[in-house]
Amino acid sequence: MRKLILTLLFITLFSSYALAEVVTKIQIEGNKRVSSETVKIYGGIKKGANYSESDLNKILTNLYSTNFFRDVRINLVNGTLKVNLIEYPLINKLLILGEPRDKFVEEIEKIILSKKKDSFIKNYLVKDVETIKKLYAISGFNSVEVKTKIKEIDKSNVDLIFEIEKGEVTKISKIIFTGDKKVREKRLRDIIASEEDKFWKIISRNTKFSQNRVKLDKRLLTNYYKSIGYYDVDITSNSAEVKQSGNIELTYSIDAGKRFYIKKISTNVDPVFDKNLFFSLNDKYKKVIGSFYSPFKITKLLEEIDEIIANNNLQFVEHNVQEVVKGDSINIIFNINEGEKVLVERVNITGNSVTNESVIRGELLIDEGDPFTNLVLDKSVAKIKSRRIFNNVTTKVSEGSSKDLKVIEIAVEEKPTGEISAGAGIGTNGGSFAFNVQENNWLGQGKNVGFNIDVDQDSIQGTINYSDPNYDFLGNSLNYSLSNSTNDKPDQGYENTVTSAGVSTSFEQYKDVFASLGLSASYDDLKTTTGASDSLKKQSGTFSEFVGSYGFSLDKRNRSFMPTSGSIFKFNQSLPIYADKSFIANTVSSSSYNKISENVVGAVKVYASNVTGLSNDDVRLNKRRYLSSKRLRGFQKGKVGPVDGKDHVGGNTAASINFEASLPNFLPESTKTDVGLFLDFGNVWGVDYDDGLDDSNKIRSSTGAAANWLSPIGPMSFVFSKNITKASTDKTESFNFNLGTTF
Repeated sequence: MRKLILTLLFITLFSSYALAEVVTKIQIEGNKRVSSETVKIYGGIKKGANYSESDLNKILTNLYSTNFFRDVRINLVNGTLKVNLIEYPLINKLLILGEPRDKFVEEIEKIILSKKKDSFIKNYLVKDVETIKKLYAISGFNSVEVKTKIKEIDKSNVDLIFEIEKGEVTKISKIIFTGDKKVREKRLRDIIASEEDKFWKIISRNTKFSQNRVKLDKRLLTNYYKSIGYYDVDITSNSAEVKQSGNIELTYSIDAGKRFYIKKISTNVDPVFDKNLFFSLNDKYKKVIGSFYSPFKITKLLEEIDEIIANNNLQFVEHNVQEVVKGDSINIIFNINEGEKVLVERVNITGNSVTNESVIRGELLIDEGDPFTNLVLDKSVAKIKSRRIFNNVTTKVSEGSSKDLKVIEIAVEEKPTGEISAGAGIGTNGGSFAFNVQENNWLGQGKNVGFNIDVDQDSIQGTINYSDPNYDFLGNSLNYSLSNSTNDKPDQGYENTVTSAGVSTSFEQYKDVFASLGLSASYDDLKTTTGASDSLKKQSGTFSEFVGSYGFSLDKRNRSFMPTSGSIFKFNQSLPIYADKSFIANTVSSSSYNKISENVVGAVKVYASNVTGLSNDDVRLNKRRYLSSKRLRGFQKGKVGPVDGKDHVGGNTAASINFEASLPNFLPESTKTDVGLFLDFGNVWGVDYDDGLDDSNKIRSSTGAAANWLSPIGPMSFVFSKNITKASTDKTESFNFNLGTTF
């Protein structure tokens, strides 16, 4: 047997060598557009080289991969290498008919395989048609028809035409949740991206039916259910029924299953590492054991492990999570192992036709020459996704030029990054309107540019923002703003216009601790009428200031959207660098959340803000403090605190404390109404510009109920309140409502 194997090996090697032949002459025929030298370079053809049969096959593969040639034939006889080529025709013109929007045409041209002045490859057409249909489906055109026409100019040139019939936009007429939901439908509607088509949602793209958005909805629902302990949740089916109107009725069937809690957490550490380094994790585990399962809790524990790895400079570390289900409990095992000792040779990034490559590389935690671990690669991908400018990010890791090197391929799928929204409302405090335009990937540089305008019965404010979320790749955000606001209050006898510009930066100083620094300049023009008080008339005129500010926040909430546990604390201070009327301002706020029971979420919110004039300067009117109707319910907006004549002028200090309880299951789900109870305490006091005025230092309080109703004409909110204590000059309201939405 051994002798047979050796014989076969010898025959194979000998025959391979016998078929090899030295190229003494190269003959290339059939190429018209592509020069012979280019053919040699792409094919890897060299005179004097010794070519075997496998070498000739490689040349063949290389030339086909250029997409220049429809047919390639290679023959090596008596030292002459003959290459016979038939070139693909060239696309002279690429026409897209039926789409009036130039920007959309540019997007189609960018994503299809067929390109102007490139080779015309007929096999690409089927893929291009599907790509165009998918692009339109994202925008809600699900019945689009795409036809292709080829106009032959000559044997070497063609015009390629795509004729598009978009049809009608498919809207979502209704969204239904069925099955064992365990969660109210109103909350589920807040979670998913898709929205029902309503007359007030004239701008929203989410009312258009899209398979991609349906997939996103299922992912969002699954993540939400798992985050509150429903480990085995199953979105068993989703259907899209076409109604007679041509619109879609979406149905999500949910099987929440039972709720799981975390019974035990342990760490399995590779013997190559010192186990004592990870001993401090036990205190973290104790806080989680016994609570309902949530992937967010697991992620936070993984972050603690990563911090230990980084602080102790451990290299080539991999970790994974093992979840063992027993009954309605889950045992968590963190496995910490030593990975392969390999380095990153190269990182290749593809798919970014709009976004600059530096934007993507700026989010990477791994680079050429670094130790390679899947852990760091996964975290890098998570950071890229968090920029929210890509539909998808995928990676592929392959062997490098040697066994201890890896090549990382990162492929991104770009998505539209522009947003436009509007909102309107009407209530007991008057009407309001807001409009916002945002671009989250300005010029492909990953920067944010936005404009918004807010209008109500007394004021109008417009702001332009420019933000770099990762300035100079340091992980710090840099923000610029320019704003103008006008307040016209004839009943109080004044009108003022404030124009301001500012620059600020924010960054994560420590874990969950965020810091901010800023500079701003403003110009205030206050005009008074004969109806203004004498004290107010003294403040009329123009004033300028240049102010520095700083602040920090500590965020320990379990999630930023509708938190059920944890807390957030914020502090901010503003100091004058130059001011016609100098001042110092301080603001402190804190919110704490706790799930009292399955049906009750409690919250305690504390707020305090003070502004004090310096060098005997009085505080300007636009700097004085008020309490919003959300911090002190049961009182009219801006009608609490010191009074000058008949006008409420705000105070030097404002403070409030709110006790709230959300009762999500108080009313039947069919009412589409959430109910909550509140107890508010607040005060607005202090007058520095006139010692003769009452500073109105009195605790105000109120209690009542709030309801949010998803009505047929839009979301409505109601506040029913009863004053407990108040000042004689305060103006109260026992009922407040607001109808408003974004669209």
